[in-house]
Amino acid sequence: MNERPDPREYLRDGPDLTGAELDRRLTETWRDAPGFIGWLCSVDHKSIGRRYLVTAIVFLSLGGILAALMRLQLSGPNHHVLSPDRYNQIFTMHGTTMMFLFAVPVMDAMAIYLVPLMIGTRNIGFPRLNAFSYWMYVAGGALLWVAFVVNVGPDAGWFSYVPLSGPQYSPGKRVDVWAQMVTFTEIAALSVAVSMTATILKQRAPGMTLARTPLFVWAMLVVSLMVIFSMPAVALASSMLMSDRLVGTHFFNTYEYGDALLWQHLFWFFGHPEVYIIFLPATGFVSEIVGAFSGRQTFGHTAIVLALSATGLLAFGLWVHHMFATGLPRMGYAFYTSASMAVAVPAGIQIFCWIATIWSGRPRFEVPLLWVVGFIVTFVIGGLTGVMLASVPLDLQVHDTYFVVAHFHYVLIGGAVFPLLGAITYWFPKMTGRMMSESIGRWQFWLSFVSFQVAFFPMHILGIEGMPRRVYTYPASMGWGTLNLLSSLGAVLFAVSVVVFVINMIVSLRSGARAPANPWNAPGLEWATSSPPEPYNFAHIPVVRDSTPLWSPELTFARGLRVEDRELVMTTVLEAKPDLREPSAQPTIWPLVAAAATTVVFIATMFTPWALAIGALPVAVALTAWFWPKDRGPEGEPVID
Repeated sequence: MNERPDPREYLRDGPDLTGAELDRRLTETWRDAPGFIGWLCSVDHKSIGRRYLVTAIVFLSLGGILAALMRLQLSGPNHHVLSPDRYNQIFTMHGTTMMFLFAVPVMDAMAIYLVPLMIGTRNIGFPRLNAFSYWMYVAGGALLWVAFVVNVGPDAGWFSYVPLSGPQYSPGKRVDVWAQMVTFTEIAALSVAVSMTATILKQRAPGMTLARTPLFVWAMLVVSLMVIFSMPAVALASSMLMSDRLVGTHFFNTYEYGDALLWQHLFWFFGHPEVYIIFLPATGFVSEIVGAFSGRQTFGHTAIVLALSATGLLAFGLWVHHMFATGLPRMGYAFYTSASMAVAVPAGIQIFCWIATIWSGRPRFEVPLLWVVGFIVTFVIGGLTGVMLASVPLDLQVHDTYFVVAHFHYVLIGGAVFPLLGAITYWFPKMTGRMMSESIGRWQFWLSFVSFQVAFFPMHILGIEGMPRRVYTYPASMGWGTLNLLSSLGAVLFAVSVVVFVINMIVSLRSGARAPANPWNAPGLEWATSSPPEPYNFAHIPVVRDSTPLWSPELTFARGLRVEDRELVMTTVLEAKPDLREPSAQPTIWPLVAAAATTVVFIATMFTPWALAIGALPVAVALTAWFWPKDRGPEGEPVID
């Protein structure tokens, strides 16, 4: 094996190519093959990120339609718009779609697209694994929705509590579809988490120390580690449930010395960290937007990083607050109550840092910053009700009522979707080269903000009045009709606002104003490239000397990576010193083939366990072809992903 050159050599003395010739040769090296086959084979992080984003928005639309049907059914007493069975399927599909097919994947979409640009590299780490994750995600979503269309959709809730989801009470394939969908989506999320962790730790631009790393990148590093530690729990739980249903094991069968509460422990060990897996990327969006539109570095960079890390740690110590009504030992409740209240502290630190940034800067209240303000107001309300639910006596009173429904919608929509809409508006010029309409954006923000409060705030009162969750209908004598009608009207207006946002995106994509390279005068490296970026992201790798590189006169670009090879600069974990030069994977069809083979195996196991043994062969063939070294790297090493 040839000896590696000194990495400082290729950062100091590179080729003298510049301008059109450099662009032509880099484009030839990094672009995807033309046509549909080239699209299928792409491993470009920008292409995969766009696919994730569009697919997640499609699932958001489908889940929103189901929410509208539920609100129509509940808008008045004794309605019969939906049958009880169909209603059970719809509320299960709504929760499952929003949590597994929209909330986490849409944050992955933004991270896949943005993180390599924000840290100054040309592609994500393990790009073929990243492409594989998308195909697994699509396959899991397609399985769920095709089953729903043919009336085999799951009907045991998005959490599928046993024994309701066990073989005795849920015969047929409905719960099996849900359990396998979980397996698909968790494999996809874990694949992205591994790729993201490797990218952030080893591919940051020279000089981008951990102290200079953008806050959104920090948020995604914490989230990726949370995914790696939490999601195997739900994948294990769904596999155990499948085993109980199809093979006759008794993991959750209390009559055969199993334990029904084991399901809740495994599920919520994943389920509550998932809330922060959704929320923390949103706080990263907010930090980036606040800094850019305040004209100064985000206040308390170190404090926000510590708050992100503290949230990630505390998230694993409070899952039992979902189980206060199960009769667990009361002594343990004190710990989980304390942890559930303590997690509000790092969130509060971030909010005060954002307010300080706006207060001490020169804020420009354009649409992205309006979404941040709406997020702060709404999330504070959701956070306060969360602290209330951490109290065992209160939780026992409102457990499984609409008070809880109001709380988690305030946290997940106000705390995640509002920043997401602001982030899409903020980075839309980077992704498309076009600006979204400012005037439409302002109208849409106010319609969303007001209609959201109308839709979900009355649910707090309904919960206090005793309206249970997941009820198909209710008698007029309960007195819930007026508030439910108000909530349904607000939900309709909120749905209209989301439609307006999507229309604004589509129209702007076709005929929006052309965006300059940095329309917001933002400080991040992603704005150092053209909008949209070229296939290679950066013609020369940036060298960072400040946490706001585009506002710093010291930003320089290093030359030296070969233009004929897909090469990346690897840097050290802490100080981001140049470490080595690494080849990046070429486009290939094999991640798609591997995902297709895995999909066939997973679906077949819903009918026979022998599918695992028989299907292992095509999966092994696909993986072998995926990892087979096809050419030699610049230093004579096999080029594999």
